[in-house]
Amino acid sequence: GCARDWDGLTCWPRATFGEVVKIPCPRFFEEFTSFLQRNCTQEEYWSEPFPPYTIACGFDEGSSKGPEDQKSYYSAFWRVYTAGYAASVTSLITALIVFAAFRKFHCTRNYIHMHLFVSFILRAVAVFTKDAVLFADETMDHCLMSTVACKAAVAFFQFSILANFFWLLIEGIYLQTLLLLTFVSNKKFVWWFIFTGWGAPTAVMFAWVLTRIHQQNTGCWDDDENGVVLWIIKGPILLTVLINFIIFINVIRILVHKLKSQEGGGSHSSHFVRLAKSTLLLIPLFGVHYIVFAFFPESTGLEARLYIELGLGSFQGFVVALLYCFSNAEVQTELKKQLCKWQHQEYLTFTHKHGAFSRETSPVNYVTQLSLLDKISPKRRTSVLQDGVTTV
Repeated sequence: GCARDWDGLTCWPRATFGEVVKIPCPRFFEEFTSFLQRNCTQEEYWSEPFPPYTIACGFDEGSSKGPEDQKSYYSAFWRVYTAGYAASVTSLITALIVFAAFRKFHCTRNYIHMHLFVSFILRAVAVFTKDAVLFADETMDHCLMSTVACKAAVAFFQFSILANFFWLLIEGIYLQTLLLLTFVSNKKFVWWFIFTGWGAPTAVMFAWVLTRIHQQNTGCWDDDENGVVLWIIKGPILLTVLINFIIFINVIRILVHKLKSQEGGGSHSSHFVRLAKSTLLLIPLFGVHYIVFAFFPESTGLEARLYIELGLGSFQGFVVALLYCFSNAEVQTELKKQLCKWQHQEYLTFTHKHGAFSRETSPVNYVTQLSLLDKISPKRRTSVLQDGVTTV
């Protein structure tokens, strides 16, 4: 028969003599409804795909959407999300250091923020790791690639996404808890939050890995998944997105009610501005933008999905760190105090050293020392006594 074949765009599975293999167009193209076919010929060679990629997968050879242009288009997106994740990692690590360094920020709210920051960092690292392992070598045969390293990279990538969505959910639950309950025991909830935020993704990943090993242990686990394997990952993610969206709507409702009660007949413009600010702050914290395509097939609105999930999603960690750390008034005040403290200490150190040096080298100090030596000198005392005797 014919062995597996990677034609540069699609992996064709092993086939017996005379078998016709039918597969859908790869995700590389925008059209997902068409199919490609290849025949395992008598000479045990694969025939050319029919219909050709140019016809079956929705692009015209003479248009600007050929394979090379598509590669260039997606390569530009790769640069965008790489820059976004790099900016997110840098800002999130800095925010973690700020929250950890100052005891004033050691509270349940910031502990949850820190765990969310870590989940964003893991997600960025997982993206970089997956790209390095799976796509660094363009000549790699993806049909034959099925190593432990590439499977571990994909599993780590899936875990980081799950953890990130679960911590976005926990942020929403905690915020709603603070709004609904006036008195809440922080220590009572924080360990449950930590257990849920990291324990639930671990349990889901354990089930996914076992299912993959026993039911679909093919390639690097990055190929199209069947129903059961797909929904082990997609189901919890959709559930967290849906719950967080409901919490988001409820939090907005609570904020509107509180703002109305505080305004007491004030201007509608200020009320609208405050509500708009609150909403804009909540969107990156809850990941509400994911609801746009959460319940649609992956083939729906591919370009818009790339802009939202790769473009905005890669910078989400940077925006969260900016809003909830660097733009926070308490953080800015504490950083200014620490900066003034460092400057004051440096000034005191400088003046102390400079003052000691000045006292040692000052001409006035030198004359004073001579006068003191002159006063206690034995010759001086003898001459004084002799003058006294002569006078007598």
